[in-house]
Amino acid sequence: MTRYIVPALFLLFLPTMASAQEAKKKPNVIVIVTDDQRWNAMSIAGHPYLKTPNIDRLGKEGVWFKNAFCTTSLCSPSRASILSGQYAHKHGVVNNFTEYPVKLDSFPRLLQMLGYFTGYIGKWHMGEDNDNPRPGFDHWISHKGQGKYFDNEFNINGKRETKKGYYTHVVTEMAIDFIKKKKNDPFVLVMGHKAPHSFYVPEPKYAHTFDKVKIPYPKSAFQLEGKPAWIKERQTTWHGIYGPLFDYRKKFPDTRPEAVEDFSNMVRGYMGTILSVDDSVGQLLATLEALGILDDTIIIFVGDNGLLEGEHGMVDKRTMHEPSIRVPMVVRFPGLTPKNEPKIVDKMVLHVDMAPSILDLCGAPAMKDIHGQSWKKLVQGDAKGWRKSWFYEYTYEKQFPYTPNIRGVRTDEWAYMHYPHGDGKADRHMAELYHLPTDPDQLKNLIDDPKHAAKLTELRQELRRLILAAGLTEDRMPLDEGIKQTLPDLKIR
Repeated sequence: MTRYIVPALFLLFLPTMASAQEAKKKPNVIVIVTDDQRWNAMSIAGHPYLKTPNIDRLGKEGVWFKNAFCTTSLCSPSRASILSGQYAHKHGVVNNFTEYPVKLDSFPRLLQMLGYFTGYIGKWHMGEDNDNPRPGFDHWISHKGQGKYFDNEFNINGKRETKKGYYTHVVTEMAIDFIKKKKNDPFVLVMGHKAPHSFYVPEPKYAHTFDKVKIPYPKSAFQLEGKPAWIKERQTTWHGIYGPLFDYRKKFPDTRPEAVEDFSNMVRGYMGTILSVDDSVGQLLATLEALGILDDTIIIFVGDNGLLEGEHGMVDKRTMHEPSIRVPMVVRFPGLTPKNEPKIVDKMVLHVDMAPSILDLCGAPAMKDIHGQSWKKLVQGDAKGWRKSWFYEYTYEKQFPYTPNIRGVRTDEWAYMHYPHGDGKADRHMAELYHLPTDPDQLKNLIDDPKHAAKLTELRQELRRLILAAGLTEDRMPLDEGIKQTLPDLKIR
């Protein structure tokens, strides 16, 4: 596979890196990415039905990031942010049809330059109709688009082959084969699961695991008073709770038994696919233990974005509501948490922090011109300078016209969501404001509450600051007149 020219600045560090690693073997890296897994869809997070002992083990022997977020709740932009450390507006993958830029650095490519053998196995999903090997990976196994739960066709280092069997197990077997072949060399393996993406198809042994579990609609499913009109209008669209995406075709909020059962079946199938993912993690851990390299390996388990399961009358993701932006994230590596002492981190971490953190743990030079920061010191007790706020972005997709432009700011206590028209018009009713400690389900929109007017101004100001600090310009990301008038002379310091 073609090797790419190393930036001159990066080369300056190579002699130092080589001598430092002579005394200590470079850690291996395994990043496991699931598709549309909710932050609470694992038992370590307290899920009442879904038991995930192997995923839990990573957190119980390492770190559980309780407040991990994506910065754009959509598959391709999130995956590009994980690889690059950049927001979607910077790396350019703003929808599910755009390729990862060929010349853009990624943590696998930079580690490849330092002698790591790099592999990608599973769902890539950046470039819908392209399954060809990508730069930065010595070993490539992926496919076009979403892939299929059974008997999926893969491009294996340039040759296509249909692999019989259930997707999760097939990619796990190929990942184990990769690990066994490279056990004596430092390696990077990024593993992309299809699960638990819709349509949810559990493997036969888990198809009826949750049949007796009754799953009610969430509290916010029908409480839409005071929320922007587009949320109500979304209910019967492709991404609404009564739209055709999961074949639940009710036109109006309905709590009849048969409607509740339809919703329960959807969630049951979703949970069933995750049980296979947990089995996969167990197989990987067993393999690493048998080879004697478990403690030499950084293992990161993360979701690409969250998922709405009926909240606010919606399914899918894209929005800035909590179930859409929060992701599961656990990390195991003794070099990060000595003696495998478990650690729970409450601070807000983002997808853009992934690449700089991995490079930091590997002792590699830091990436330049990125938005993320390494959480290594944060995990080890140094929270100085860590973020207290961050901004969310989603850009309207003409293929899926059910969600508007979204720009918002999230702090530890507040979520402000702004929906710029792009036409310069201000509309306070196209915004949402929630106080999370008192309203974690985001039931009451406080945008017009005069008691919170000062907080609204503060959050608008912070959104403006974060947007400009991230290198965005107003013509690239339109802001309405409300923000412009509130912050006419804001200077970034």
